[in-house]
Amino acid sequence: MLPKGLLKEYSRTLSVMMRSMDMLIMFITGILAYVIRFHYAMPSSLYFLAIFTLTLAAPVVFSFFNIYISVRGKGLISHFITLFQAVCVLILLAAGFAFFTKTGMLFSRLWFTIWMIIACLSLIFFRCFILLSLRFMRSRGLNERRVVILGAGALGSKLAETVQQALWTGFRLVQFLDDHANLKPGFIQNISVAQTPNDLGHYLMTEGIDEIWLALPLRAEARVKAILYELRHHTINTRFVLDIFGMDLLHHSIADIAGFPVLNIRSTPMMGFNRVIKAVEDRMLAILFLMLASPIFLLVALGVKCSSNGSILFKQYRHGWDGRIIKVYKFRTMKAHQEADEWITQATIDDARITAFGKFLRRTSLDELPQLINVLQGRMSIVGPRPHALAHNEFYKDAIHIYMQRHRVKPGITGWAQINGWRGETDTLDKMQKRVEYDLFYINNWSLGFDLKIIFLTLFRGFLDRNAY
Repeated sequence: MLPKGLLKEYSRTLSVMMRSMDMLIMFITGILAYVIRFHYAMPSSLYFLAIFTLTLAAPVVFSFFNIYISVRGKGLISHFITLFQAVCVLILLAAGFAFFTKTGMLFSRLWFTIWMIIACLSLIFFRCFILLSLRFMRSRGLNERRVVILGAGALGSKLAETVQQALWTGFRLVQFLDDHANLKPGFIQNISVAQTPNDLGHYLMTEGIDEIWLALPLRAEARVKAILYELRHHTINTRFVLDIFGMDLLHHSIADIAGFPVLNIRSTPMMGFNRVIKAVEDRMLAILFLMLASPIFLLVALGVKCSSNGSILFKQYRHGWDGRIIKVYKFRTMKAHQEADEWITQATIDDARITAFGKFLRRTSLDELPQLINVLQGRMSIVGPRPHALAHNEFYKDAIHIYMQRHRVKPGITGWAQINGWRGETDTLDKMQKRVEYDLFYINNWSLGFDLKIIFLTLFRGFLDRNAY
């Protein structure tokens, strides 16, 4: 019989196995597509090299989409959509490489299409088999951990609710224990509540408990130490659930600094290799978009010059990464004017300052095109929180206490808030609060795949919007 929790203990080995299987699937389906297209058993050396190269690239690309992170608590459909997006990026990279190296004419487009379709379906089928097998095993009590939560307060209740909503967590919550002297037996999240037994270690052994989670407040340091001492002769897994959910967390994680475990409450995701990925992504996309949009760029510049007096570009200072002041470019959409007391008045739906051509630019978001230059300069990103005027930042940073956390990443031309409709005039505090919430959600969940998803949705939601004026 398979020991409980065996697959969990060897998750890293499983991750390596998944990568190896993905490479094997890519390699076999590439050869199969060649047989289907050309009716030869073995591909030529040129095709073999292409298959081998893309096979090696597949797990690297998939890693950027968090394909190999545990899917416990993640829906099958969501996982497969992410996998499909990763395959699409792999296709675009292969097509881009063939285009720039002028080697595309050496390969059959039909072969490549057949290969990608068979590979995508095979990868999905393989994951269906793995995930459904794991689900079956957990329903039979295999790869499962029986858990007791010590602490029947708000933290314990929230923890239990979260775990029970994750369908494939592999954790089965057996009971709540609590030290409260006047505790009344009952149920929390359909889990029975009982008084903590005098001999906690004996209880955990006789009940076959695999783990005990201490859902106690941070001030309960003495009690945590007492429990650890009481369980010193037992090998049961013990976890201390930090009561940090009342704090404003941003990309939080556990780190090791000089041997000390440290909880990062607020940090930026743009560190280490992530920073390199984001920089490469921004520069490559900015160059591509500038090349594609150069005719539009010239036509818009001509239209701005002919429609009103003044400069073609409007330059304004904004807060960038880490709150540093940067200069941001836009096509000028308003008549030349001077604001009083350096306050920047937001554009309204019938703003008399906006020119007729400027209104068209704002409605289509074409006034944002020059910010591709800001991306090449390293001041902005393609995707990120939209930059606001300095005066607005000074006002909102006191009105919304988490407002300045938006600046933990570079500002972007498009963002998660914008494609969800939170753009344009923020005439109420609630609107700005909502925009900030979406910006922070983006920072907390940043990935290359998330960026590409936002860019894709911008094509349908970002350019034309009823709030763009």
